[in-house]
Amino acid sequence: MKVAKFGGSSLADAAQIKKVCDIIQMDKERRVIVVSAPGKGENDPVKVTDMLIAAARETVANGKEAGEKVFAEIIGRYAKIAAELEVPSVMAQIEPALKALAAQDTADSARYEDAVKAAGEDNCAKLAAAYLASLGLPAAYVEPGAAGMLLSNEPGNAKVCPEAYDLLGAGPLRALLADGGIAVFPGFFGRTQAGEVVTFPRGGSDITGAILAAALDVEVYENFTDVDYIYSISPKYKENPKPIKTVTYREMRELSYAGFNVYQEEALFPVFHARVPVNVRSVNNPSCPGTLIVPERDASSNGLAVGIAADSGFSAISISKYMMNREVGFGRDVLQILAEEGISYEHFPSGIDDVTVIVRDAMLGDDAKCARIKAKLEALGTPENEVIVEIERNELSLIVVVGEGMKHAVGAAAAAAGALHDAGISISMISQGSSEVSMIFAVESAYCVAGVQVMYEEFFQD
Repeated sequence: MKVAKFGGSSLADAAQIKKVCDIIQMDKERRVIVVSAPGKGENDPVKVTDMLIAAARETVANGKEAGEKVFAEIIGRYAKIAAELEVPSVMAQIEPALKALAAQDTADSARYEDAVKAAGEDNCAKLAAAYLASLGLPAAYVEPGAAGMLLSNEPGNAKVCPEAYDLLGAGPLRALLADGGIAVFPGFFGRTQAGEVVTFPRGGSDITGAILAAALDVEVYENFTDVDYIYSISPKYKENPKPIKTVTYREMRELSYAGFNVYQEEALFPVFHARVPVNVRSVNNPSCPGTLIVPERDASSNGLAVGIAADSGFSAISISKYMMNREVGFGRDVLQILAEEGISYEHFPSGIDDVTVIVRDAMLGDDAKCARIKAKLEALGTPENEVIVEIERNELSLIVVVGEGMKHAVGAAAAAAGALHDAGISISMISQGSSEVSMIFAVESAYCVAGVQVMYEEFFQD
């Protein structure tokens, strides 16, 4: 059995939904289908999720009558798809559900917005199930709460509860599958112990699919998107980059952290622990084998590196104090100050008399917050041995080279640093984890694109 997840661009209109259902029929093992909300279509420039968020916020801000206009547009979008799929009767389920949301209490705005957002996936699942059934397939819509998708009570940032895996693996979902049916499961949301709708972070349909794959211990989790492969570098940096055929969970996690947007990074956690392979494939080219994410691979199969990613928007807090290395607890005090200000750090390279804390610039807030942080850090000094603090805001990008092949390989760091040197790009920081799966180079943001390109030439060009 396989879990197959389809993204919003794959379900944007009736033509795309028909394409998805053709793919489902190509493999009888595709028995659990996870759907996102309809995305942007050829004649529909707005994602349904964005329309729902707008409807929720308009209702909260200006009352139910104000929001009803946007809800009417959403109902019209679903009605158009249903008519073109020749399953107009499904609107008897979809229209009342959306109208009920428009009339729901909005006192708790965060919870209300979660309930409204979830309707995108929920009603798309009803559409897809109805169309599959019209083709004579034993398909049925599955409501996440009834199936056991139990989540924490954190609107917009929910996490799966451990007991959900047992519930999903032994409840009505399992019974449907045992009878030979196809379960069409809406992604992105579940329910709390109290029965309230809560959603994962944006892109959470990937997480839903991964949870189901782990709970049902399936052969493979297929994640259909609009690209043939995950590539070794983003096509925005280079045309026709080398495709990645096989990558490990750990490599993919490192790449996702550094800006790879193909795969929702949190979605690797459930399948990683269940050791279920993930196959990223293209809905527009289903015959392409795509990229396989696996627990282990032959480290030599892709050379030293498997991919290069980059992310911008980092700031550096540079702290200097004479004999810092001899002062027990100084690093703890620095991190305590950052914790008090709600700031997590990304990297913490240090020397004998200085340390640099790399943080995401958004966490530093406004100038007043930066001045407060600077004053707190300077207070760690004394009149005889002062602390000098300098904050460089939003000036750094991190370039990450990832590959299991770099383990114990001699010269990988030298090759990367040499490529940047030859291109005239100064390195502000180098960091390599103990696992040796990734190397991180901080450079001035103005040189980010050039840095990624020269790294690609070093590690991937023939």
